[in-house]
Amino acid sequence: MMKKLFTTLFLMCCLQPSYAALQIQITRGAADAQPIAIVPFAWQGLSDKQKAPSNINEVVASDLERSGEFKAVPAKDMLSTPTIGDKVNFAQWRVLDINHLVVGRLKQLAANKYAVEFQLYDVVTGRQVAGYSIPANRKQLRRAAHSISDIVFEKITGVKGVFNTRISYITLQRPNGKPEYRLEVADADGFNAKTILKSVQPVMSPNWSPDGQRIAYVSFEGRKPSIYVQSVYKDAPRQKVASFKGINGAPRWSPDGRKLAVTLSKGGNADIYILDLKSKKLQKITRSFGIDTEPTWSPDGRQIYFTSGRSGSPQIYKIDVTGGKAERITFEGKYNTSASISPDGRYVSVAHRNQQGRFQIGVLDQKNGDFRVLTDGRLDESPSFAPNGRILLYATEDRGRGVLAAVSVDGRTKQKLVFSSGDIREPSWAPFAQ
Repeated sequence: MMKKLFTTLFLMCCLQPSYAALQIQITRGAADAQPIAIVPFAWQGLSDKQKAPSNINEVVASDLERSGEFKAVPAKDMLSTPTIGDKVNFAQWRVLDINHLVVGRLKQLAANKYAVEFQLYDVVTGRQVAGYSIPANRKQLRRAAHSISDIVFEKITGVKGVFNTRISYITLQRPNGKPEYRLEVADADGFNAKTILKSVQPVMSPNWSPDGQRIAYVSFEGRKPSIYVQSVYKDAPRQKVASFKGINGAPRWSPDGRKLAVTLSKGGNADIYILDLKSKKLQKITRSFGIDTEPTWSPDGRQIYFTSGRSGSPQIYKIDVTGGKAERITFEGKYNTSASISPDGRYVSVAHRNQQGRFQIGVLDQKNGDFRVLTDGRLDESPSFAPNGRILLYATEDRGRGVLAAVSVDGRTKQKLVFSSGDIREPSWAPFAQ
């Protein structure tokens, strides 16, 4: 019997659509990816003349392949195309060495009401692993497909999927020859992009709140850097939370969502402060003659990681939120910046400059001290961990333009998200929906 999955799929009607076309390029796949078959879903419309409004199976197959854990079998290679478990001939799929099989149906229940039903099977045992019916309207069908991908991924790997999460980033376009900066949010695969802020002055350092409802960022409106907090989904006024003399930069939310770690130079030198959003009180954390910037929190909220030039070159340090002595944690090379911490606190990703002067994404394993370079670009920067800790999103260059890219933490898979126009920079991966 099909179980019901009641997922909350947010409507983005209050946001402005972004029309830049997107192309996803898988630049490296995992050699040991598991074979899986996502059979084309049946379409059951209210009339024979209506066409399916979404290719659910194609979205699911694309999601799973981009994870690097799976290799989807092309539909042309399938010996049969069942859409319900009772019609599956498991012997046929075993011949193709398929480990898992997904069958499903897209049903239209009313003019703008659908049900996406699917079943996941273990081909070797012939056992059903999962079966759900997901309600959706037309605009929610792609996100319903991402929900299927998340379920399949977690059931097989034991790790929570991130396909139904969101990302944010900054774009720079020149529609009339003048710069236009946009703060965008999109699905994790880059589709359904929406603009939540436009400005003729630079916008930078977006960071999601732990509940995934707000973004903190820096805007240079009025030619002065200030820190703002803005709701992503509600049509509510944004808040200017820091606009001191000098630098107001690099806001990062605390795990409880009550505070921001920020960089301020109000005292003459760039230091790390903690801003309590309710009381507006400031707590100074670092005191150094070097530049301290780019703070980020440990998952337990007890420490702040940050970039500092106090040793003569930019490196990553950590310090207790109560202050005290900072501890240097990066020693590989002379340049490591932009720390991002994995959700389990084990890994620290950085923008690392190698001996040839190329900027690449590296990962420090704090458990054993191992440092690995994951990318091979010329200008890779701004790494951001996925909420399951398995993937890193970052900014890079493609033919002279800024684009987004992603790499698995083990380096096995890589992909680029290339938009048709504009430069893309400073990505930030949203947390799981609360």
